[in-house]
Amino acid sequence: MSGVLNPRPAESDVLALAEDWVSQGRSVALATVIETWGSAPRPVGSHLIVDANGRFEGSVSGGCVEGAVVQEAIDVIGVGAPRMLDFGVADETAWRVGLSCGGRIRIYVEKVG
Repeated sequence: MSGVLNPRPAESDVLALAEDWVSQGRSVALATVIETWGSAPRPVGSHLIVDANGRFEGSVSGGCVEGAVVQEAIDVIGVGAPRMLDFGVADETAWRVGLSCGGRIRIYVEKVG
């Protein structure tokens, strides 16, 4: 994965960057936190954008599930169909990717453009 975690950009900056990437001809997916329960690392409305090469900006989990979301976003770019992702402390996937904060998050991933 080629993403570099920079200081977290404002959500509006992430969306503007997604528009820029699309206008440059890059294939882009947008991941959005749509629900949280309990202790969640990022609030509803948080965004992560991903291009087909795995470059990303933004955050949906404070880093603990970003790798899994980036991989799912690349798949969404290839297939074109949106996907709903759920991560939580009781979910084996969540432990594998590091969401052990005790909460749950639901993330909607869609292709942009």
